[in-house]
Amino acid sequence: MPGLLLGDEFPNFQADTTIGPIKFHEFLGSSWGILFSHPKDYTPVCTTELARAAKLSDEFKKRGVKMIALSVDSVEDHCGWSKDVMAFNNESGSELPYPIIADHKRELSVQLGMLDPDERDQDGVPLTARCVFVIGPDKKLKLSILYPATTGRNFDELLRVIDSLQLTAQKKVATPVDWKPGNEVMVIPSLSDAEAASLFPNGVRCKEVPSKKNYLRFTKP
Repeated sequence: MPGLLLGDEFPNFQADTTIGPIKFHEFLGSSWGILFSHPKDYTPVCTTELARAAKLSDEFKKRGVKMIALSVDSVEDHCGWSKDVMAFNNESGSELPYPIIADHKRELSVQLGMLDPDERDQDGVPLTARCVFVIGPDKKLKLSILYPATTGRNFDELLRVIDSLQLTAQKKVATPVDWKPGNEVMVIPSLSDAEAASLFPNGVRCKEVPSKKNYLRFTKP
């Protein structure tokens, strides 16, 4: 099945959306982007996801991330569904703060490797899986997560990984397990101790281990 690898340039596809036709690279501009797909309109798990994404839209905006969703139904269906989504948030009458791509022919879902072969609709057609793509300002794929259609995503985790991606794009660090903004980060192995000392004025802490190898180095970014 076609798909994308990390570091690949994300396709500059054209699509109809709830804000009109777009070319994806022009839509992103110089921003980061997150594209998240959904199996179908007017379905329960998808509705909760879109609602949570709407609640967090200001958090994504703070990080310079443009949001866009995808579902296999029409723009007309998307517009009607959006009203249900905002009502779920007890915000009836408010606009969904990001667009939804219409992919009723599943062409984009196939191109991006989004179909879930194990989950099918009432006509036996494979559903679109719950994909997440994070795209950098250079239009390259920085992160992809693929959930089955039956499992809803954690959008707080998506914010956390975006924080990590943006930090590690700027500084020669990596983020350890369960990292959150403000926690210590790890010095990347390719830096010598002398280079690390000059780059990180807050100092570098090394965790001693039985191997005596000096590779567990922590610092405050």
